[in-house]
Amino acid sequence: MNRIDLEGQHAIVTGGAQGIGRAIAERFLASGARVSLWDRDEALVAETAADLAGAGPVSGFAMDVTEEGSVAAALAASRDAQGTPAVLVNNAGIAGPTMPTWDYSVEDWRRVLAIDLDGVFLCCRAVVPAMIEAGYGRIVNVASIAGKEGNPNASAYSAAKAGVIALTKSLGKELAEHDIAVNCITPAAARTRIFEQISQAHIDYMLSKIPRGRFVEVGEIAALVAWLASKDCSFTTGGVFDLSGGRATY
Repeated sequence: MNRIDLEGQHAIVTGGAQGIGRAIAERFLASGARVSLWDRDEALVAETAADLAGAGPVSGFAMDVTEEGSVAAALAASRDAQGTPAVLVNNAGIAGPTMPTWDYSVEDWRRVLAIDLDGVFLCCRAVVPAMIEAGYGRIVNVASIAGKEGNPNASAYSAAKAGVIALTKSLGKELAEHDIAVNCITPAAARTRIFEQISQAHIDYMLSKIPRGRFVEVGEIAALVAWLASKDCSFTTGGVFDLSGGRATY
């Protein structure tokens, strides 16, 4: 594993208690960062923070990315514990049900958009002023290949992730005069607990579209995120980085 230099930087990872978020936190700690895990599962985020404590400075905070007040409270607590954030990774998300658009309930649509898109907006909105004041920042948004291609029977998820891509481009342009890079990644599916939310038929469909013939590993995602979160990523902003195993290379 190449060691990306994040020495002494405070990184916030949403959805950090498990799966991709936990893998990113582990990679950050190995790179010398101080990490704040944000997650809505209070017990799991505390357990994960305890598990990772031996790897470096890490704190866990129970919060809800869809609630403005919860985001503000988590940011204040994180700053008290680990200092001004230099890195924000917006990873929290859900898949939502897999069904045709016309069968999708309005409630499920709004829930997916609230977590997967509104949550990214609220966290960026809260953290960016601190980065501007500090004169430095790196934001990495976890989108999806579904946001590029639009997966059938996953309209809410696809729409939300397409929104994350567009938000990334807009915010990257807005912050281009600062030393704040805003980029996103578009991974293919990783075998995490999110698979529990979707049908086997949809899992099989996603695998069939990947030329490499396998799902992406969470460590592979974490490796790219670590570089995007580093000082070496000094010129690229508003970018979309493919992690689809060859499915979509545009």
